[in-house]
Amino acid sequence: MKPVKVFKVIPRIPPKIERLRDLAFNLWWCWDHECIALWRRIDPDLWEDSGHNPVRMLATIRQERLDELADDLGFNAHLERVLASFNRYMTDQKWCERCFGKHAAPVIAYFSLEFGITESLPIYSGGLGILAGDHLKSSSDLGLPLVGVGLLYQKGYFRQYLNYDGWQGERYPENDFHAMPVIEVKTETGCDVVVTVDMPGRTVFAKVWRVDVGFVRLYLLDTNIPVNSAIDQDITDQLYGGDSEMRIKQEIVVGIGGMRALDALGIRPSVCHMNEGHSAFLGLERIRQFMTKDGLSFNEAFELAKASNVFTTHTPVPAGFDVFPTDMVMRYFREYARELGIPMERFLAFGSDASTAADGGFSMAALAMHLSDRFNGVSKLHGHVSRNIFSGMWPGLPVDEVPIGAITNGVHHRSWISNDMDSLYYRYIGDRWYTNPEDLNIWNAVEEIPDEELWRTHERRRERLVAFARKRLRDQLVSRGAPGSEIKKAEEVLDPEILTIGFARRFATYKRADLILRNPERLAAILNNPDMPVQIIFSGKAHPKDTPGKELIRELVRFTEKPEFRKRLVFVEDYDIVIARYLVQGVDVWLNTPRRLYEASGTSGMKAAANGVLNMSILDGWWDEAYQPGIGWAIGKGEEYEDLAYQYDVEANAIYDLLEKEVVPLFYSRGSVRLPRGWISRMKDSLKNLCPVFNTNRMVIDYAKKHYALAERRFSHMSEGGFTVAKALASYRDKLAAAWNRIKIEDVKVAMGSSASINECVSIDVIVYIDGLDPSDIDVQVVEGFITSKGDLAPASANGLIDIHPEPGNRFRFHGEFKCKSSGLRGVSVRIIPKSPLIENPLTGGLVKWAEA
Repeated sequence: MKPVKVFKVIPRIPPKIERLRDLAFNLWWCWDHECIALWRRIDPDLWEDSGHNPVRMLATIRQERLDELADDLGFNAHLERVLASFNRYMTDQKWCERCFGKHAAPVIAYFSLEFGITESLPIYSGGLGILAGDHLKSSSDLGLPLVGVGLLYQKGYFRQYLNYDGWQGERYPENDFHAMPVIEVKTETGCDVVVTVDMPGRTVFAKVWRVDVGFVRLYLLDTNIPVNSAIDQDITDQLYGGDSEMRIKQEIVVGIGGMRALDALGIRPSVCHMNEGHSAFLGLERIRQFMTKDGLSFNEAFELAKASNVFTTHTPVPAGFDVFPTDMVMRYFREYARELGIPMERFLAFGSDASTAADGGFSMAALAMHLSDRFNGVSKLHGHVSRNIFSGMWPGLPVDEVPIGAITNGVHHRSWISNDMDSLYYRYIGDRWYTNPEDLNIWNAVEEIPDEELWRTHERRRERLVAFARKRLRDQLVSRGAPGSEIKKAEEVLDPEILTIGFARRFATYKRADLILRNPERLAAILNNPDMPVQIIFSGKAHPKDTPGKELIRELVRFTEKPEFRKRLVFVEDYDIVIARYLVQGVDVWLNTPRRLYEASGTSGMKAAANGVLNMSILDGWWDEAYQPGIGWAIGKGEEYEDLAYQYDVEANAIYDLLEKEVVPLFYSRGSVRLPRGWISRMKDSLKNLCPVFNTNRMVIDYAKKHYALAERRFSHMSEGGFTVAKALASYRDKLAAAWNRIKIEDVKVAMGSSASINECVSIDVIVYIDGLDPSDIDVQVVEGFITSKGDLAPASANGLIDIHPEPGNRFRFHGEFKCKSSGLRGVSVRIIPKSPLIENPLTGGLVKWAEA
């Protein structure tokens, strides 16, 4: 049955409290504890039933209750305090303005396939989305002129449930956008803003919605509108749902459609940031827009776009990148390539990379690399891993010179710390820890917090976690149809006073949730120690198509049902932001056991650390650079073994040893006032060392300084004077491409014997044949370094030879010298790379030519 008219019913909010609506539609509330307390005060039960969604609350609350609140003096005073705080937040000068000036910063467009901002906007699956949400929040805190772009999913990511056997099932409840903190974007005439993208044989329409995150705006595209066919309406149905054909359609909509949405809104970003390769098609659309709006050729538009695109990779293994079959890409982009004015072969070459698309498919990570000039991994170790993964795209460069850096992830502290910890910080540190994020010494004030106060605050959070876990366990047993006796036992699991370990993340096999279960007898002895008991709370989802991950969950659930583990091991279903918040705020130890080099960064441990929780982790991702003795525990020393079964045994035993010999005794070592002084000392050391660094305010500042500001400056320079620099750079690249293969290093003469003295200057002469270029177009470098065990040269220094003499027949002699700075077995070689004042980093283009040995 179809309605004859569709209309929206909205509550009649009394004028005195009318601004509740403003607060509801700005997600600033989700990291302001006073505002959260305001929503809970309205109706605690409704707050929980609504899924912490103030928009839904205001749409369903009784009119009588609203009228009561309007006359409630205490509530009105509370509302005024929150509004004053909100107004200050939206108007106060922030870091970006203090550092860059009011109008000096770029307009940055940040693209991601998922955003995890709050549980009331379920368009995220896990760490990548949570990181994106925290990125937006810190950009707002810092005053960065950034907009987000993503998709508005009708169902989002799945909700998890377990059957009586412990096997994961998936539910996909539909989102009601009209009861969520999203706003329909309208034109001046009141029509919906709708953009189009081309698919094979048809046009797909996408409606634009807006989410306010402080004063950062997030624009989300929605294809579930009547003008589209049923198949195309489903493009924005599920996050990471469907097959590769669905994925390419989603990535076309977010990348190409996202750029067109910004254009329709009059937003022309100076910098585009791709959070993973999902949105890499935006680089092609930027090129197309520069061509159509500014009259540039493809090569000129390519240089302008590439110079101001940033790509962040979060993936530590080649198999994790999106790769599409070549015939699929040809079917979707044949007409688009024609519109760009390039042959399909060149289009396909942008996605070519043997390391991430071994079967010859089209790699989105390679596309993002080819269309960007700035790249980074998300921890120092992941930067190293990424340089190895993508080294094939720079075949002439040693791995250490592959131009992929690292900006370590962080977390938005105010979104993840408990209200109790927030109050504690405010009393002893003030608000400087988030208003002045570059002053790392602020956190030294943690020492001023009395031990008893810090510990009691933490104990309250553990008590709330246990109460929450018991309720969740009871609810999930009821939903499974468990007998009453089983349900009653759920009220007896866990103990609010004993050492509690948390493990929660996506249940991929490489994250090894079962590592601690490897020796059940030894684990049972640790958990059931009568004098020093321990308990573990697990949570996490497996991807719907990840059968091994689902089997891992079932194995874990079966462990929890064994008599020796029943009260000490718990699995909490349907891991989401709410569960994550309770866990990171309430456990004593955060456990992380990925296979080393398989976790790019990891941020859950950072969230836990901000709440005074101690980390115990494999030295991978962020913990590899964060760990130091006294602030937590490292499982192993970064060893890697060819025999994985042996490696797993070694690391499982390391966990048991740490628990038995260090962690558990330290926790239960109590003085006369029953305080674990040694544990509290570690909590404070962890807070002082980790909180100043591993947060998204620091992370976004790094992006602003290392990427955004430089990319914007480059964009502005290349755009000046009718894009003079962009055109000149494109012309130079064309000249290089035409002549590069004809350049040859014909002779190298090094004026030394088989040895040299330390700091001795050695003369070198290089004869280079050049045809089609000038000597000033290339940089002939002498590269010196040590010799590896395989006989390769590991460069330590590279210096250009600037003394140039013409020789007959298009030849030039480049003369110079190098200094032997270190002793040992050393080597020297010569290479040629591009050289031009138009190029910011000559290594990103991948052109390098070495002398033959």
